[in-house]
Amino acid sequence: MNGMACKNPAMVQASDFAFSGLHIPGNTSNAVGSRVTPVAVTQIPGLNTLGISMVRIDYAPWGINSLHTHPRATEILTVIEGSLEVGFVTSNPENRHITKIIKKGDVFVFPVGLIHYQRNIGYGNAVAIAALSSQNPGVITIANTIFGSKPDINTDLLAKAFQVDKSVVWQLQTKF
Repeated sequence: MNGMACKNPAMVQASDFAFSGLHIPGNTSNAVGSRVTPVAVTQIPGLNTLGISMVRIDYAPWGINSLHTHPRATEILTVIEGSLEVGFVTSNPENRHITKIIKKGDVFVFPVGLIHYQRNIGYGNAVAIAALSSQNPGVITIANTIFGSKPDINTDLLAKAFQVDKSVVWQLQTKF
């Protein structure tokens, strides 16, 4: 169903249903200022076929969890520390940007398959925990996918799609 084989029930251990580490802050010293710590079927084999997973997201001040989508899951996120600007864009043809500022204890839902993001709007670190409605939600980070594909997507195609000069596309491709 999701590429993970079921384990022989006679071989199942308690460790197949446990994960340690969500109390450890993720290293946000990167270009986007965030770190996602996943807890999915790869980390907990016992999640296989159960249809649920979770993540911890750490944000540096003004850090972002870049535009991305989960092709196989709805996400429900709660802020543990700090304040976040969150949002998603509805599908064509409306392409409505739904956005909100959420604070410690607030919850926000990102519907399955829609492009969404979070941004720390504070001067201190922020932390969120999210649950996803799949043991293997997948993630497609938009900028990395479009400008970082190997081999590159044709520059002429991207320039036309984004209605920019080819030099802009080339510059973006070199960053990813």
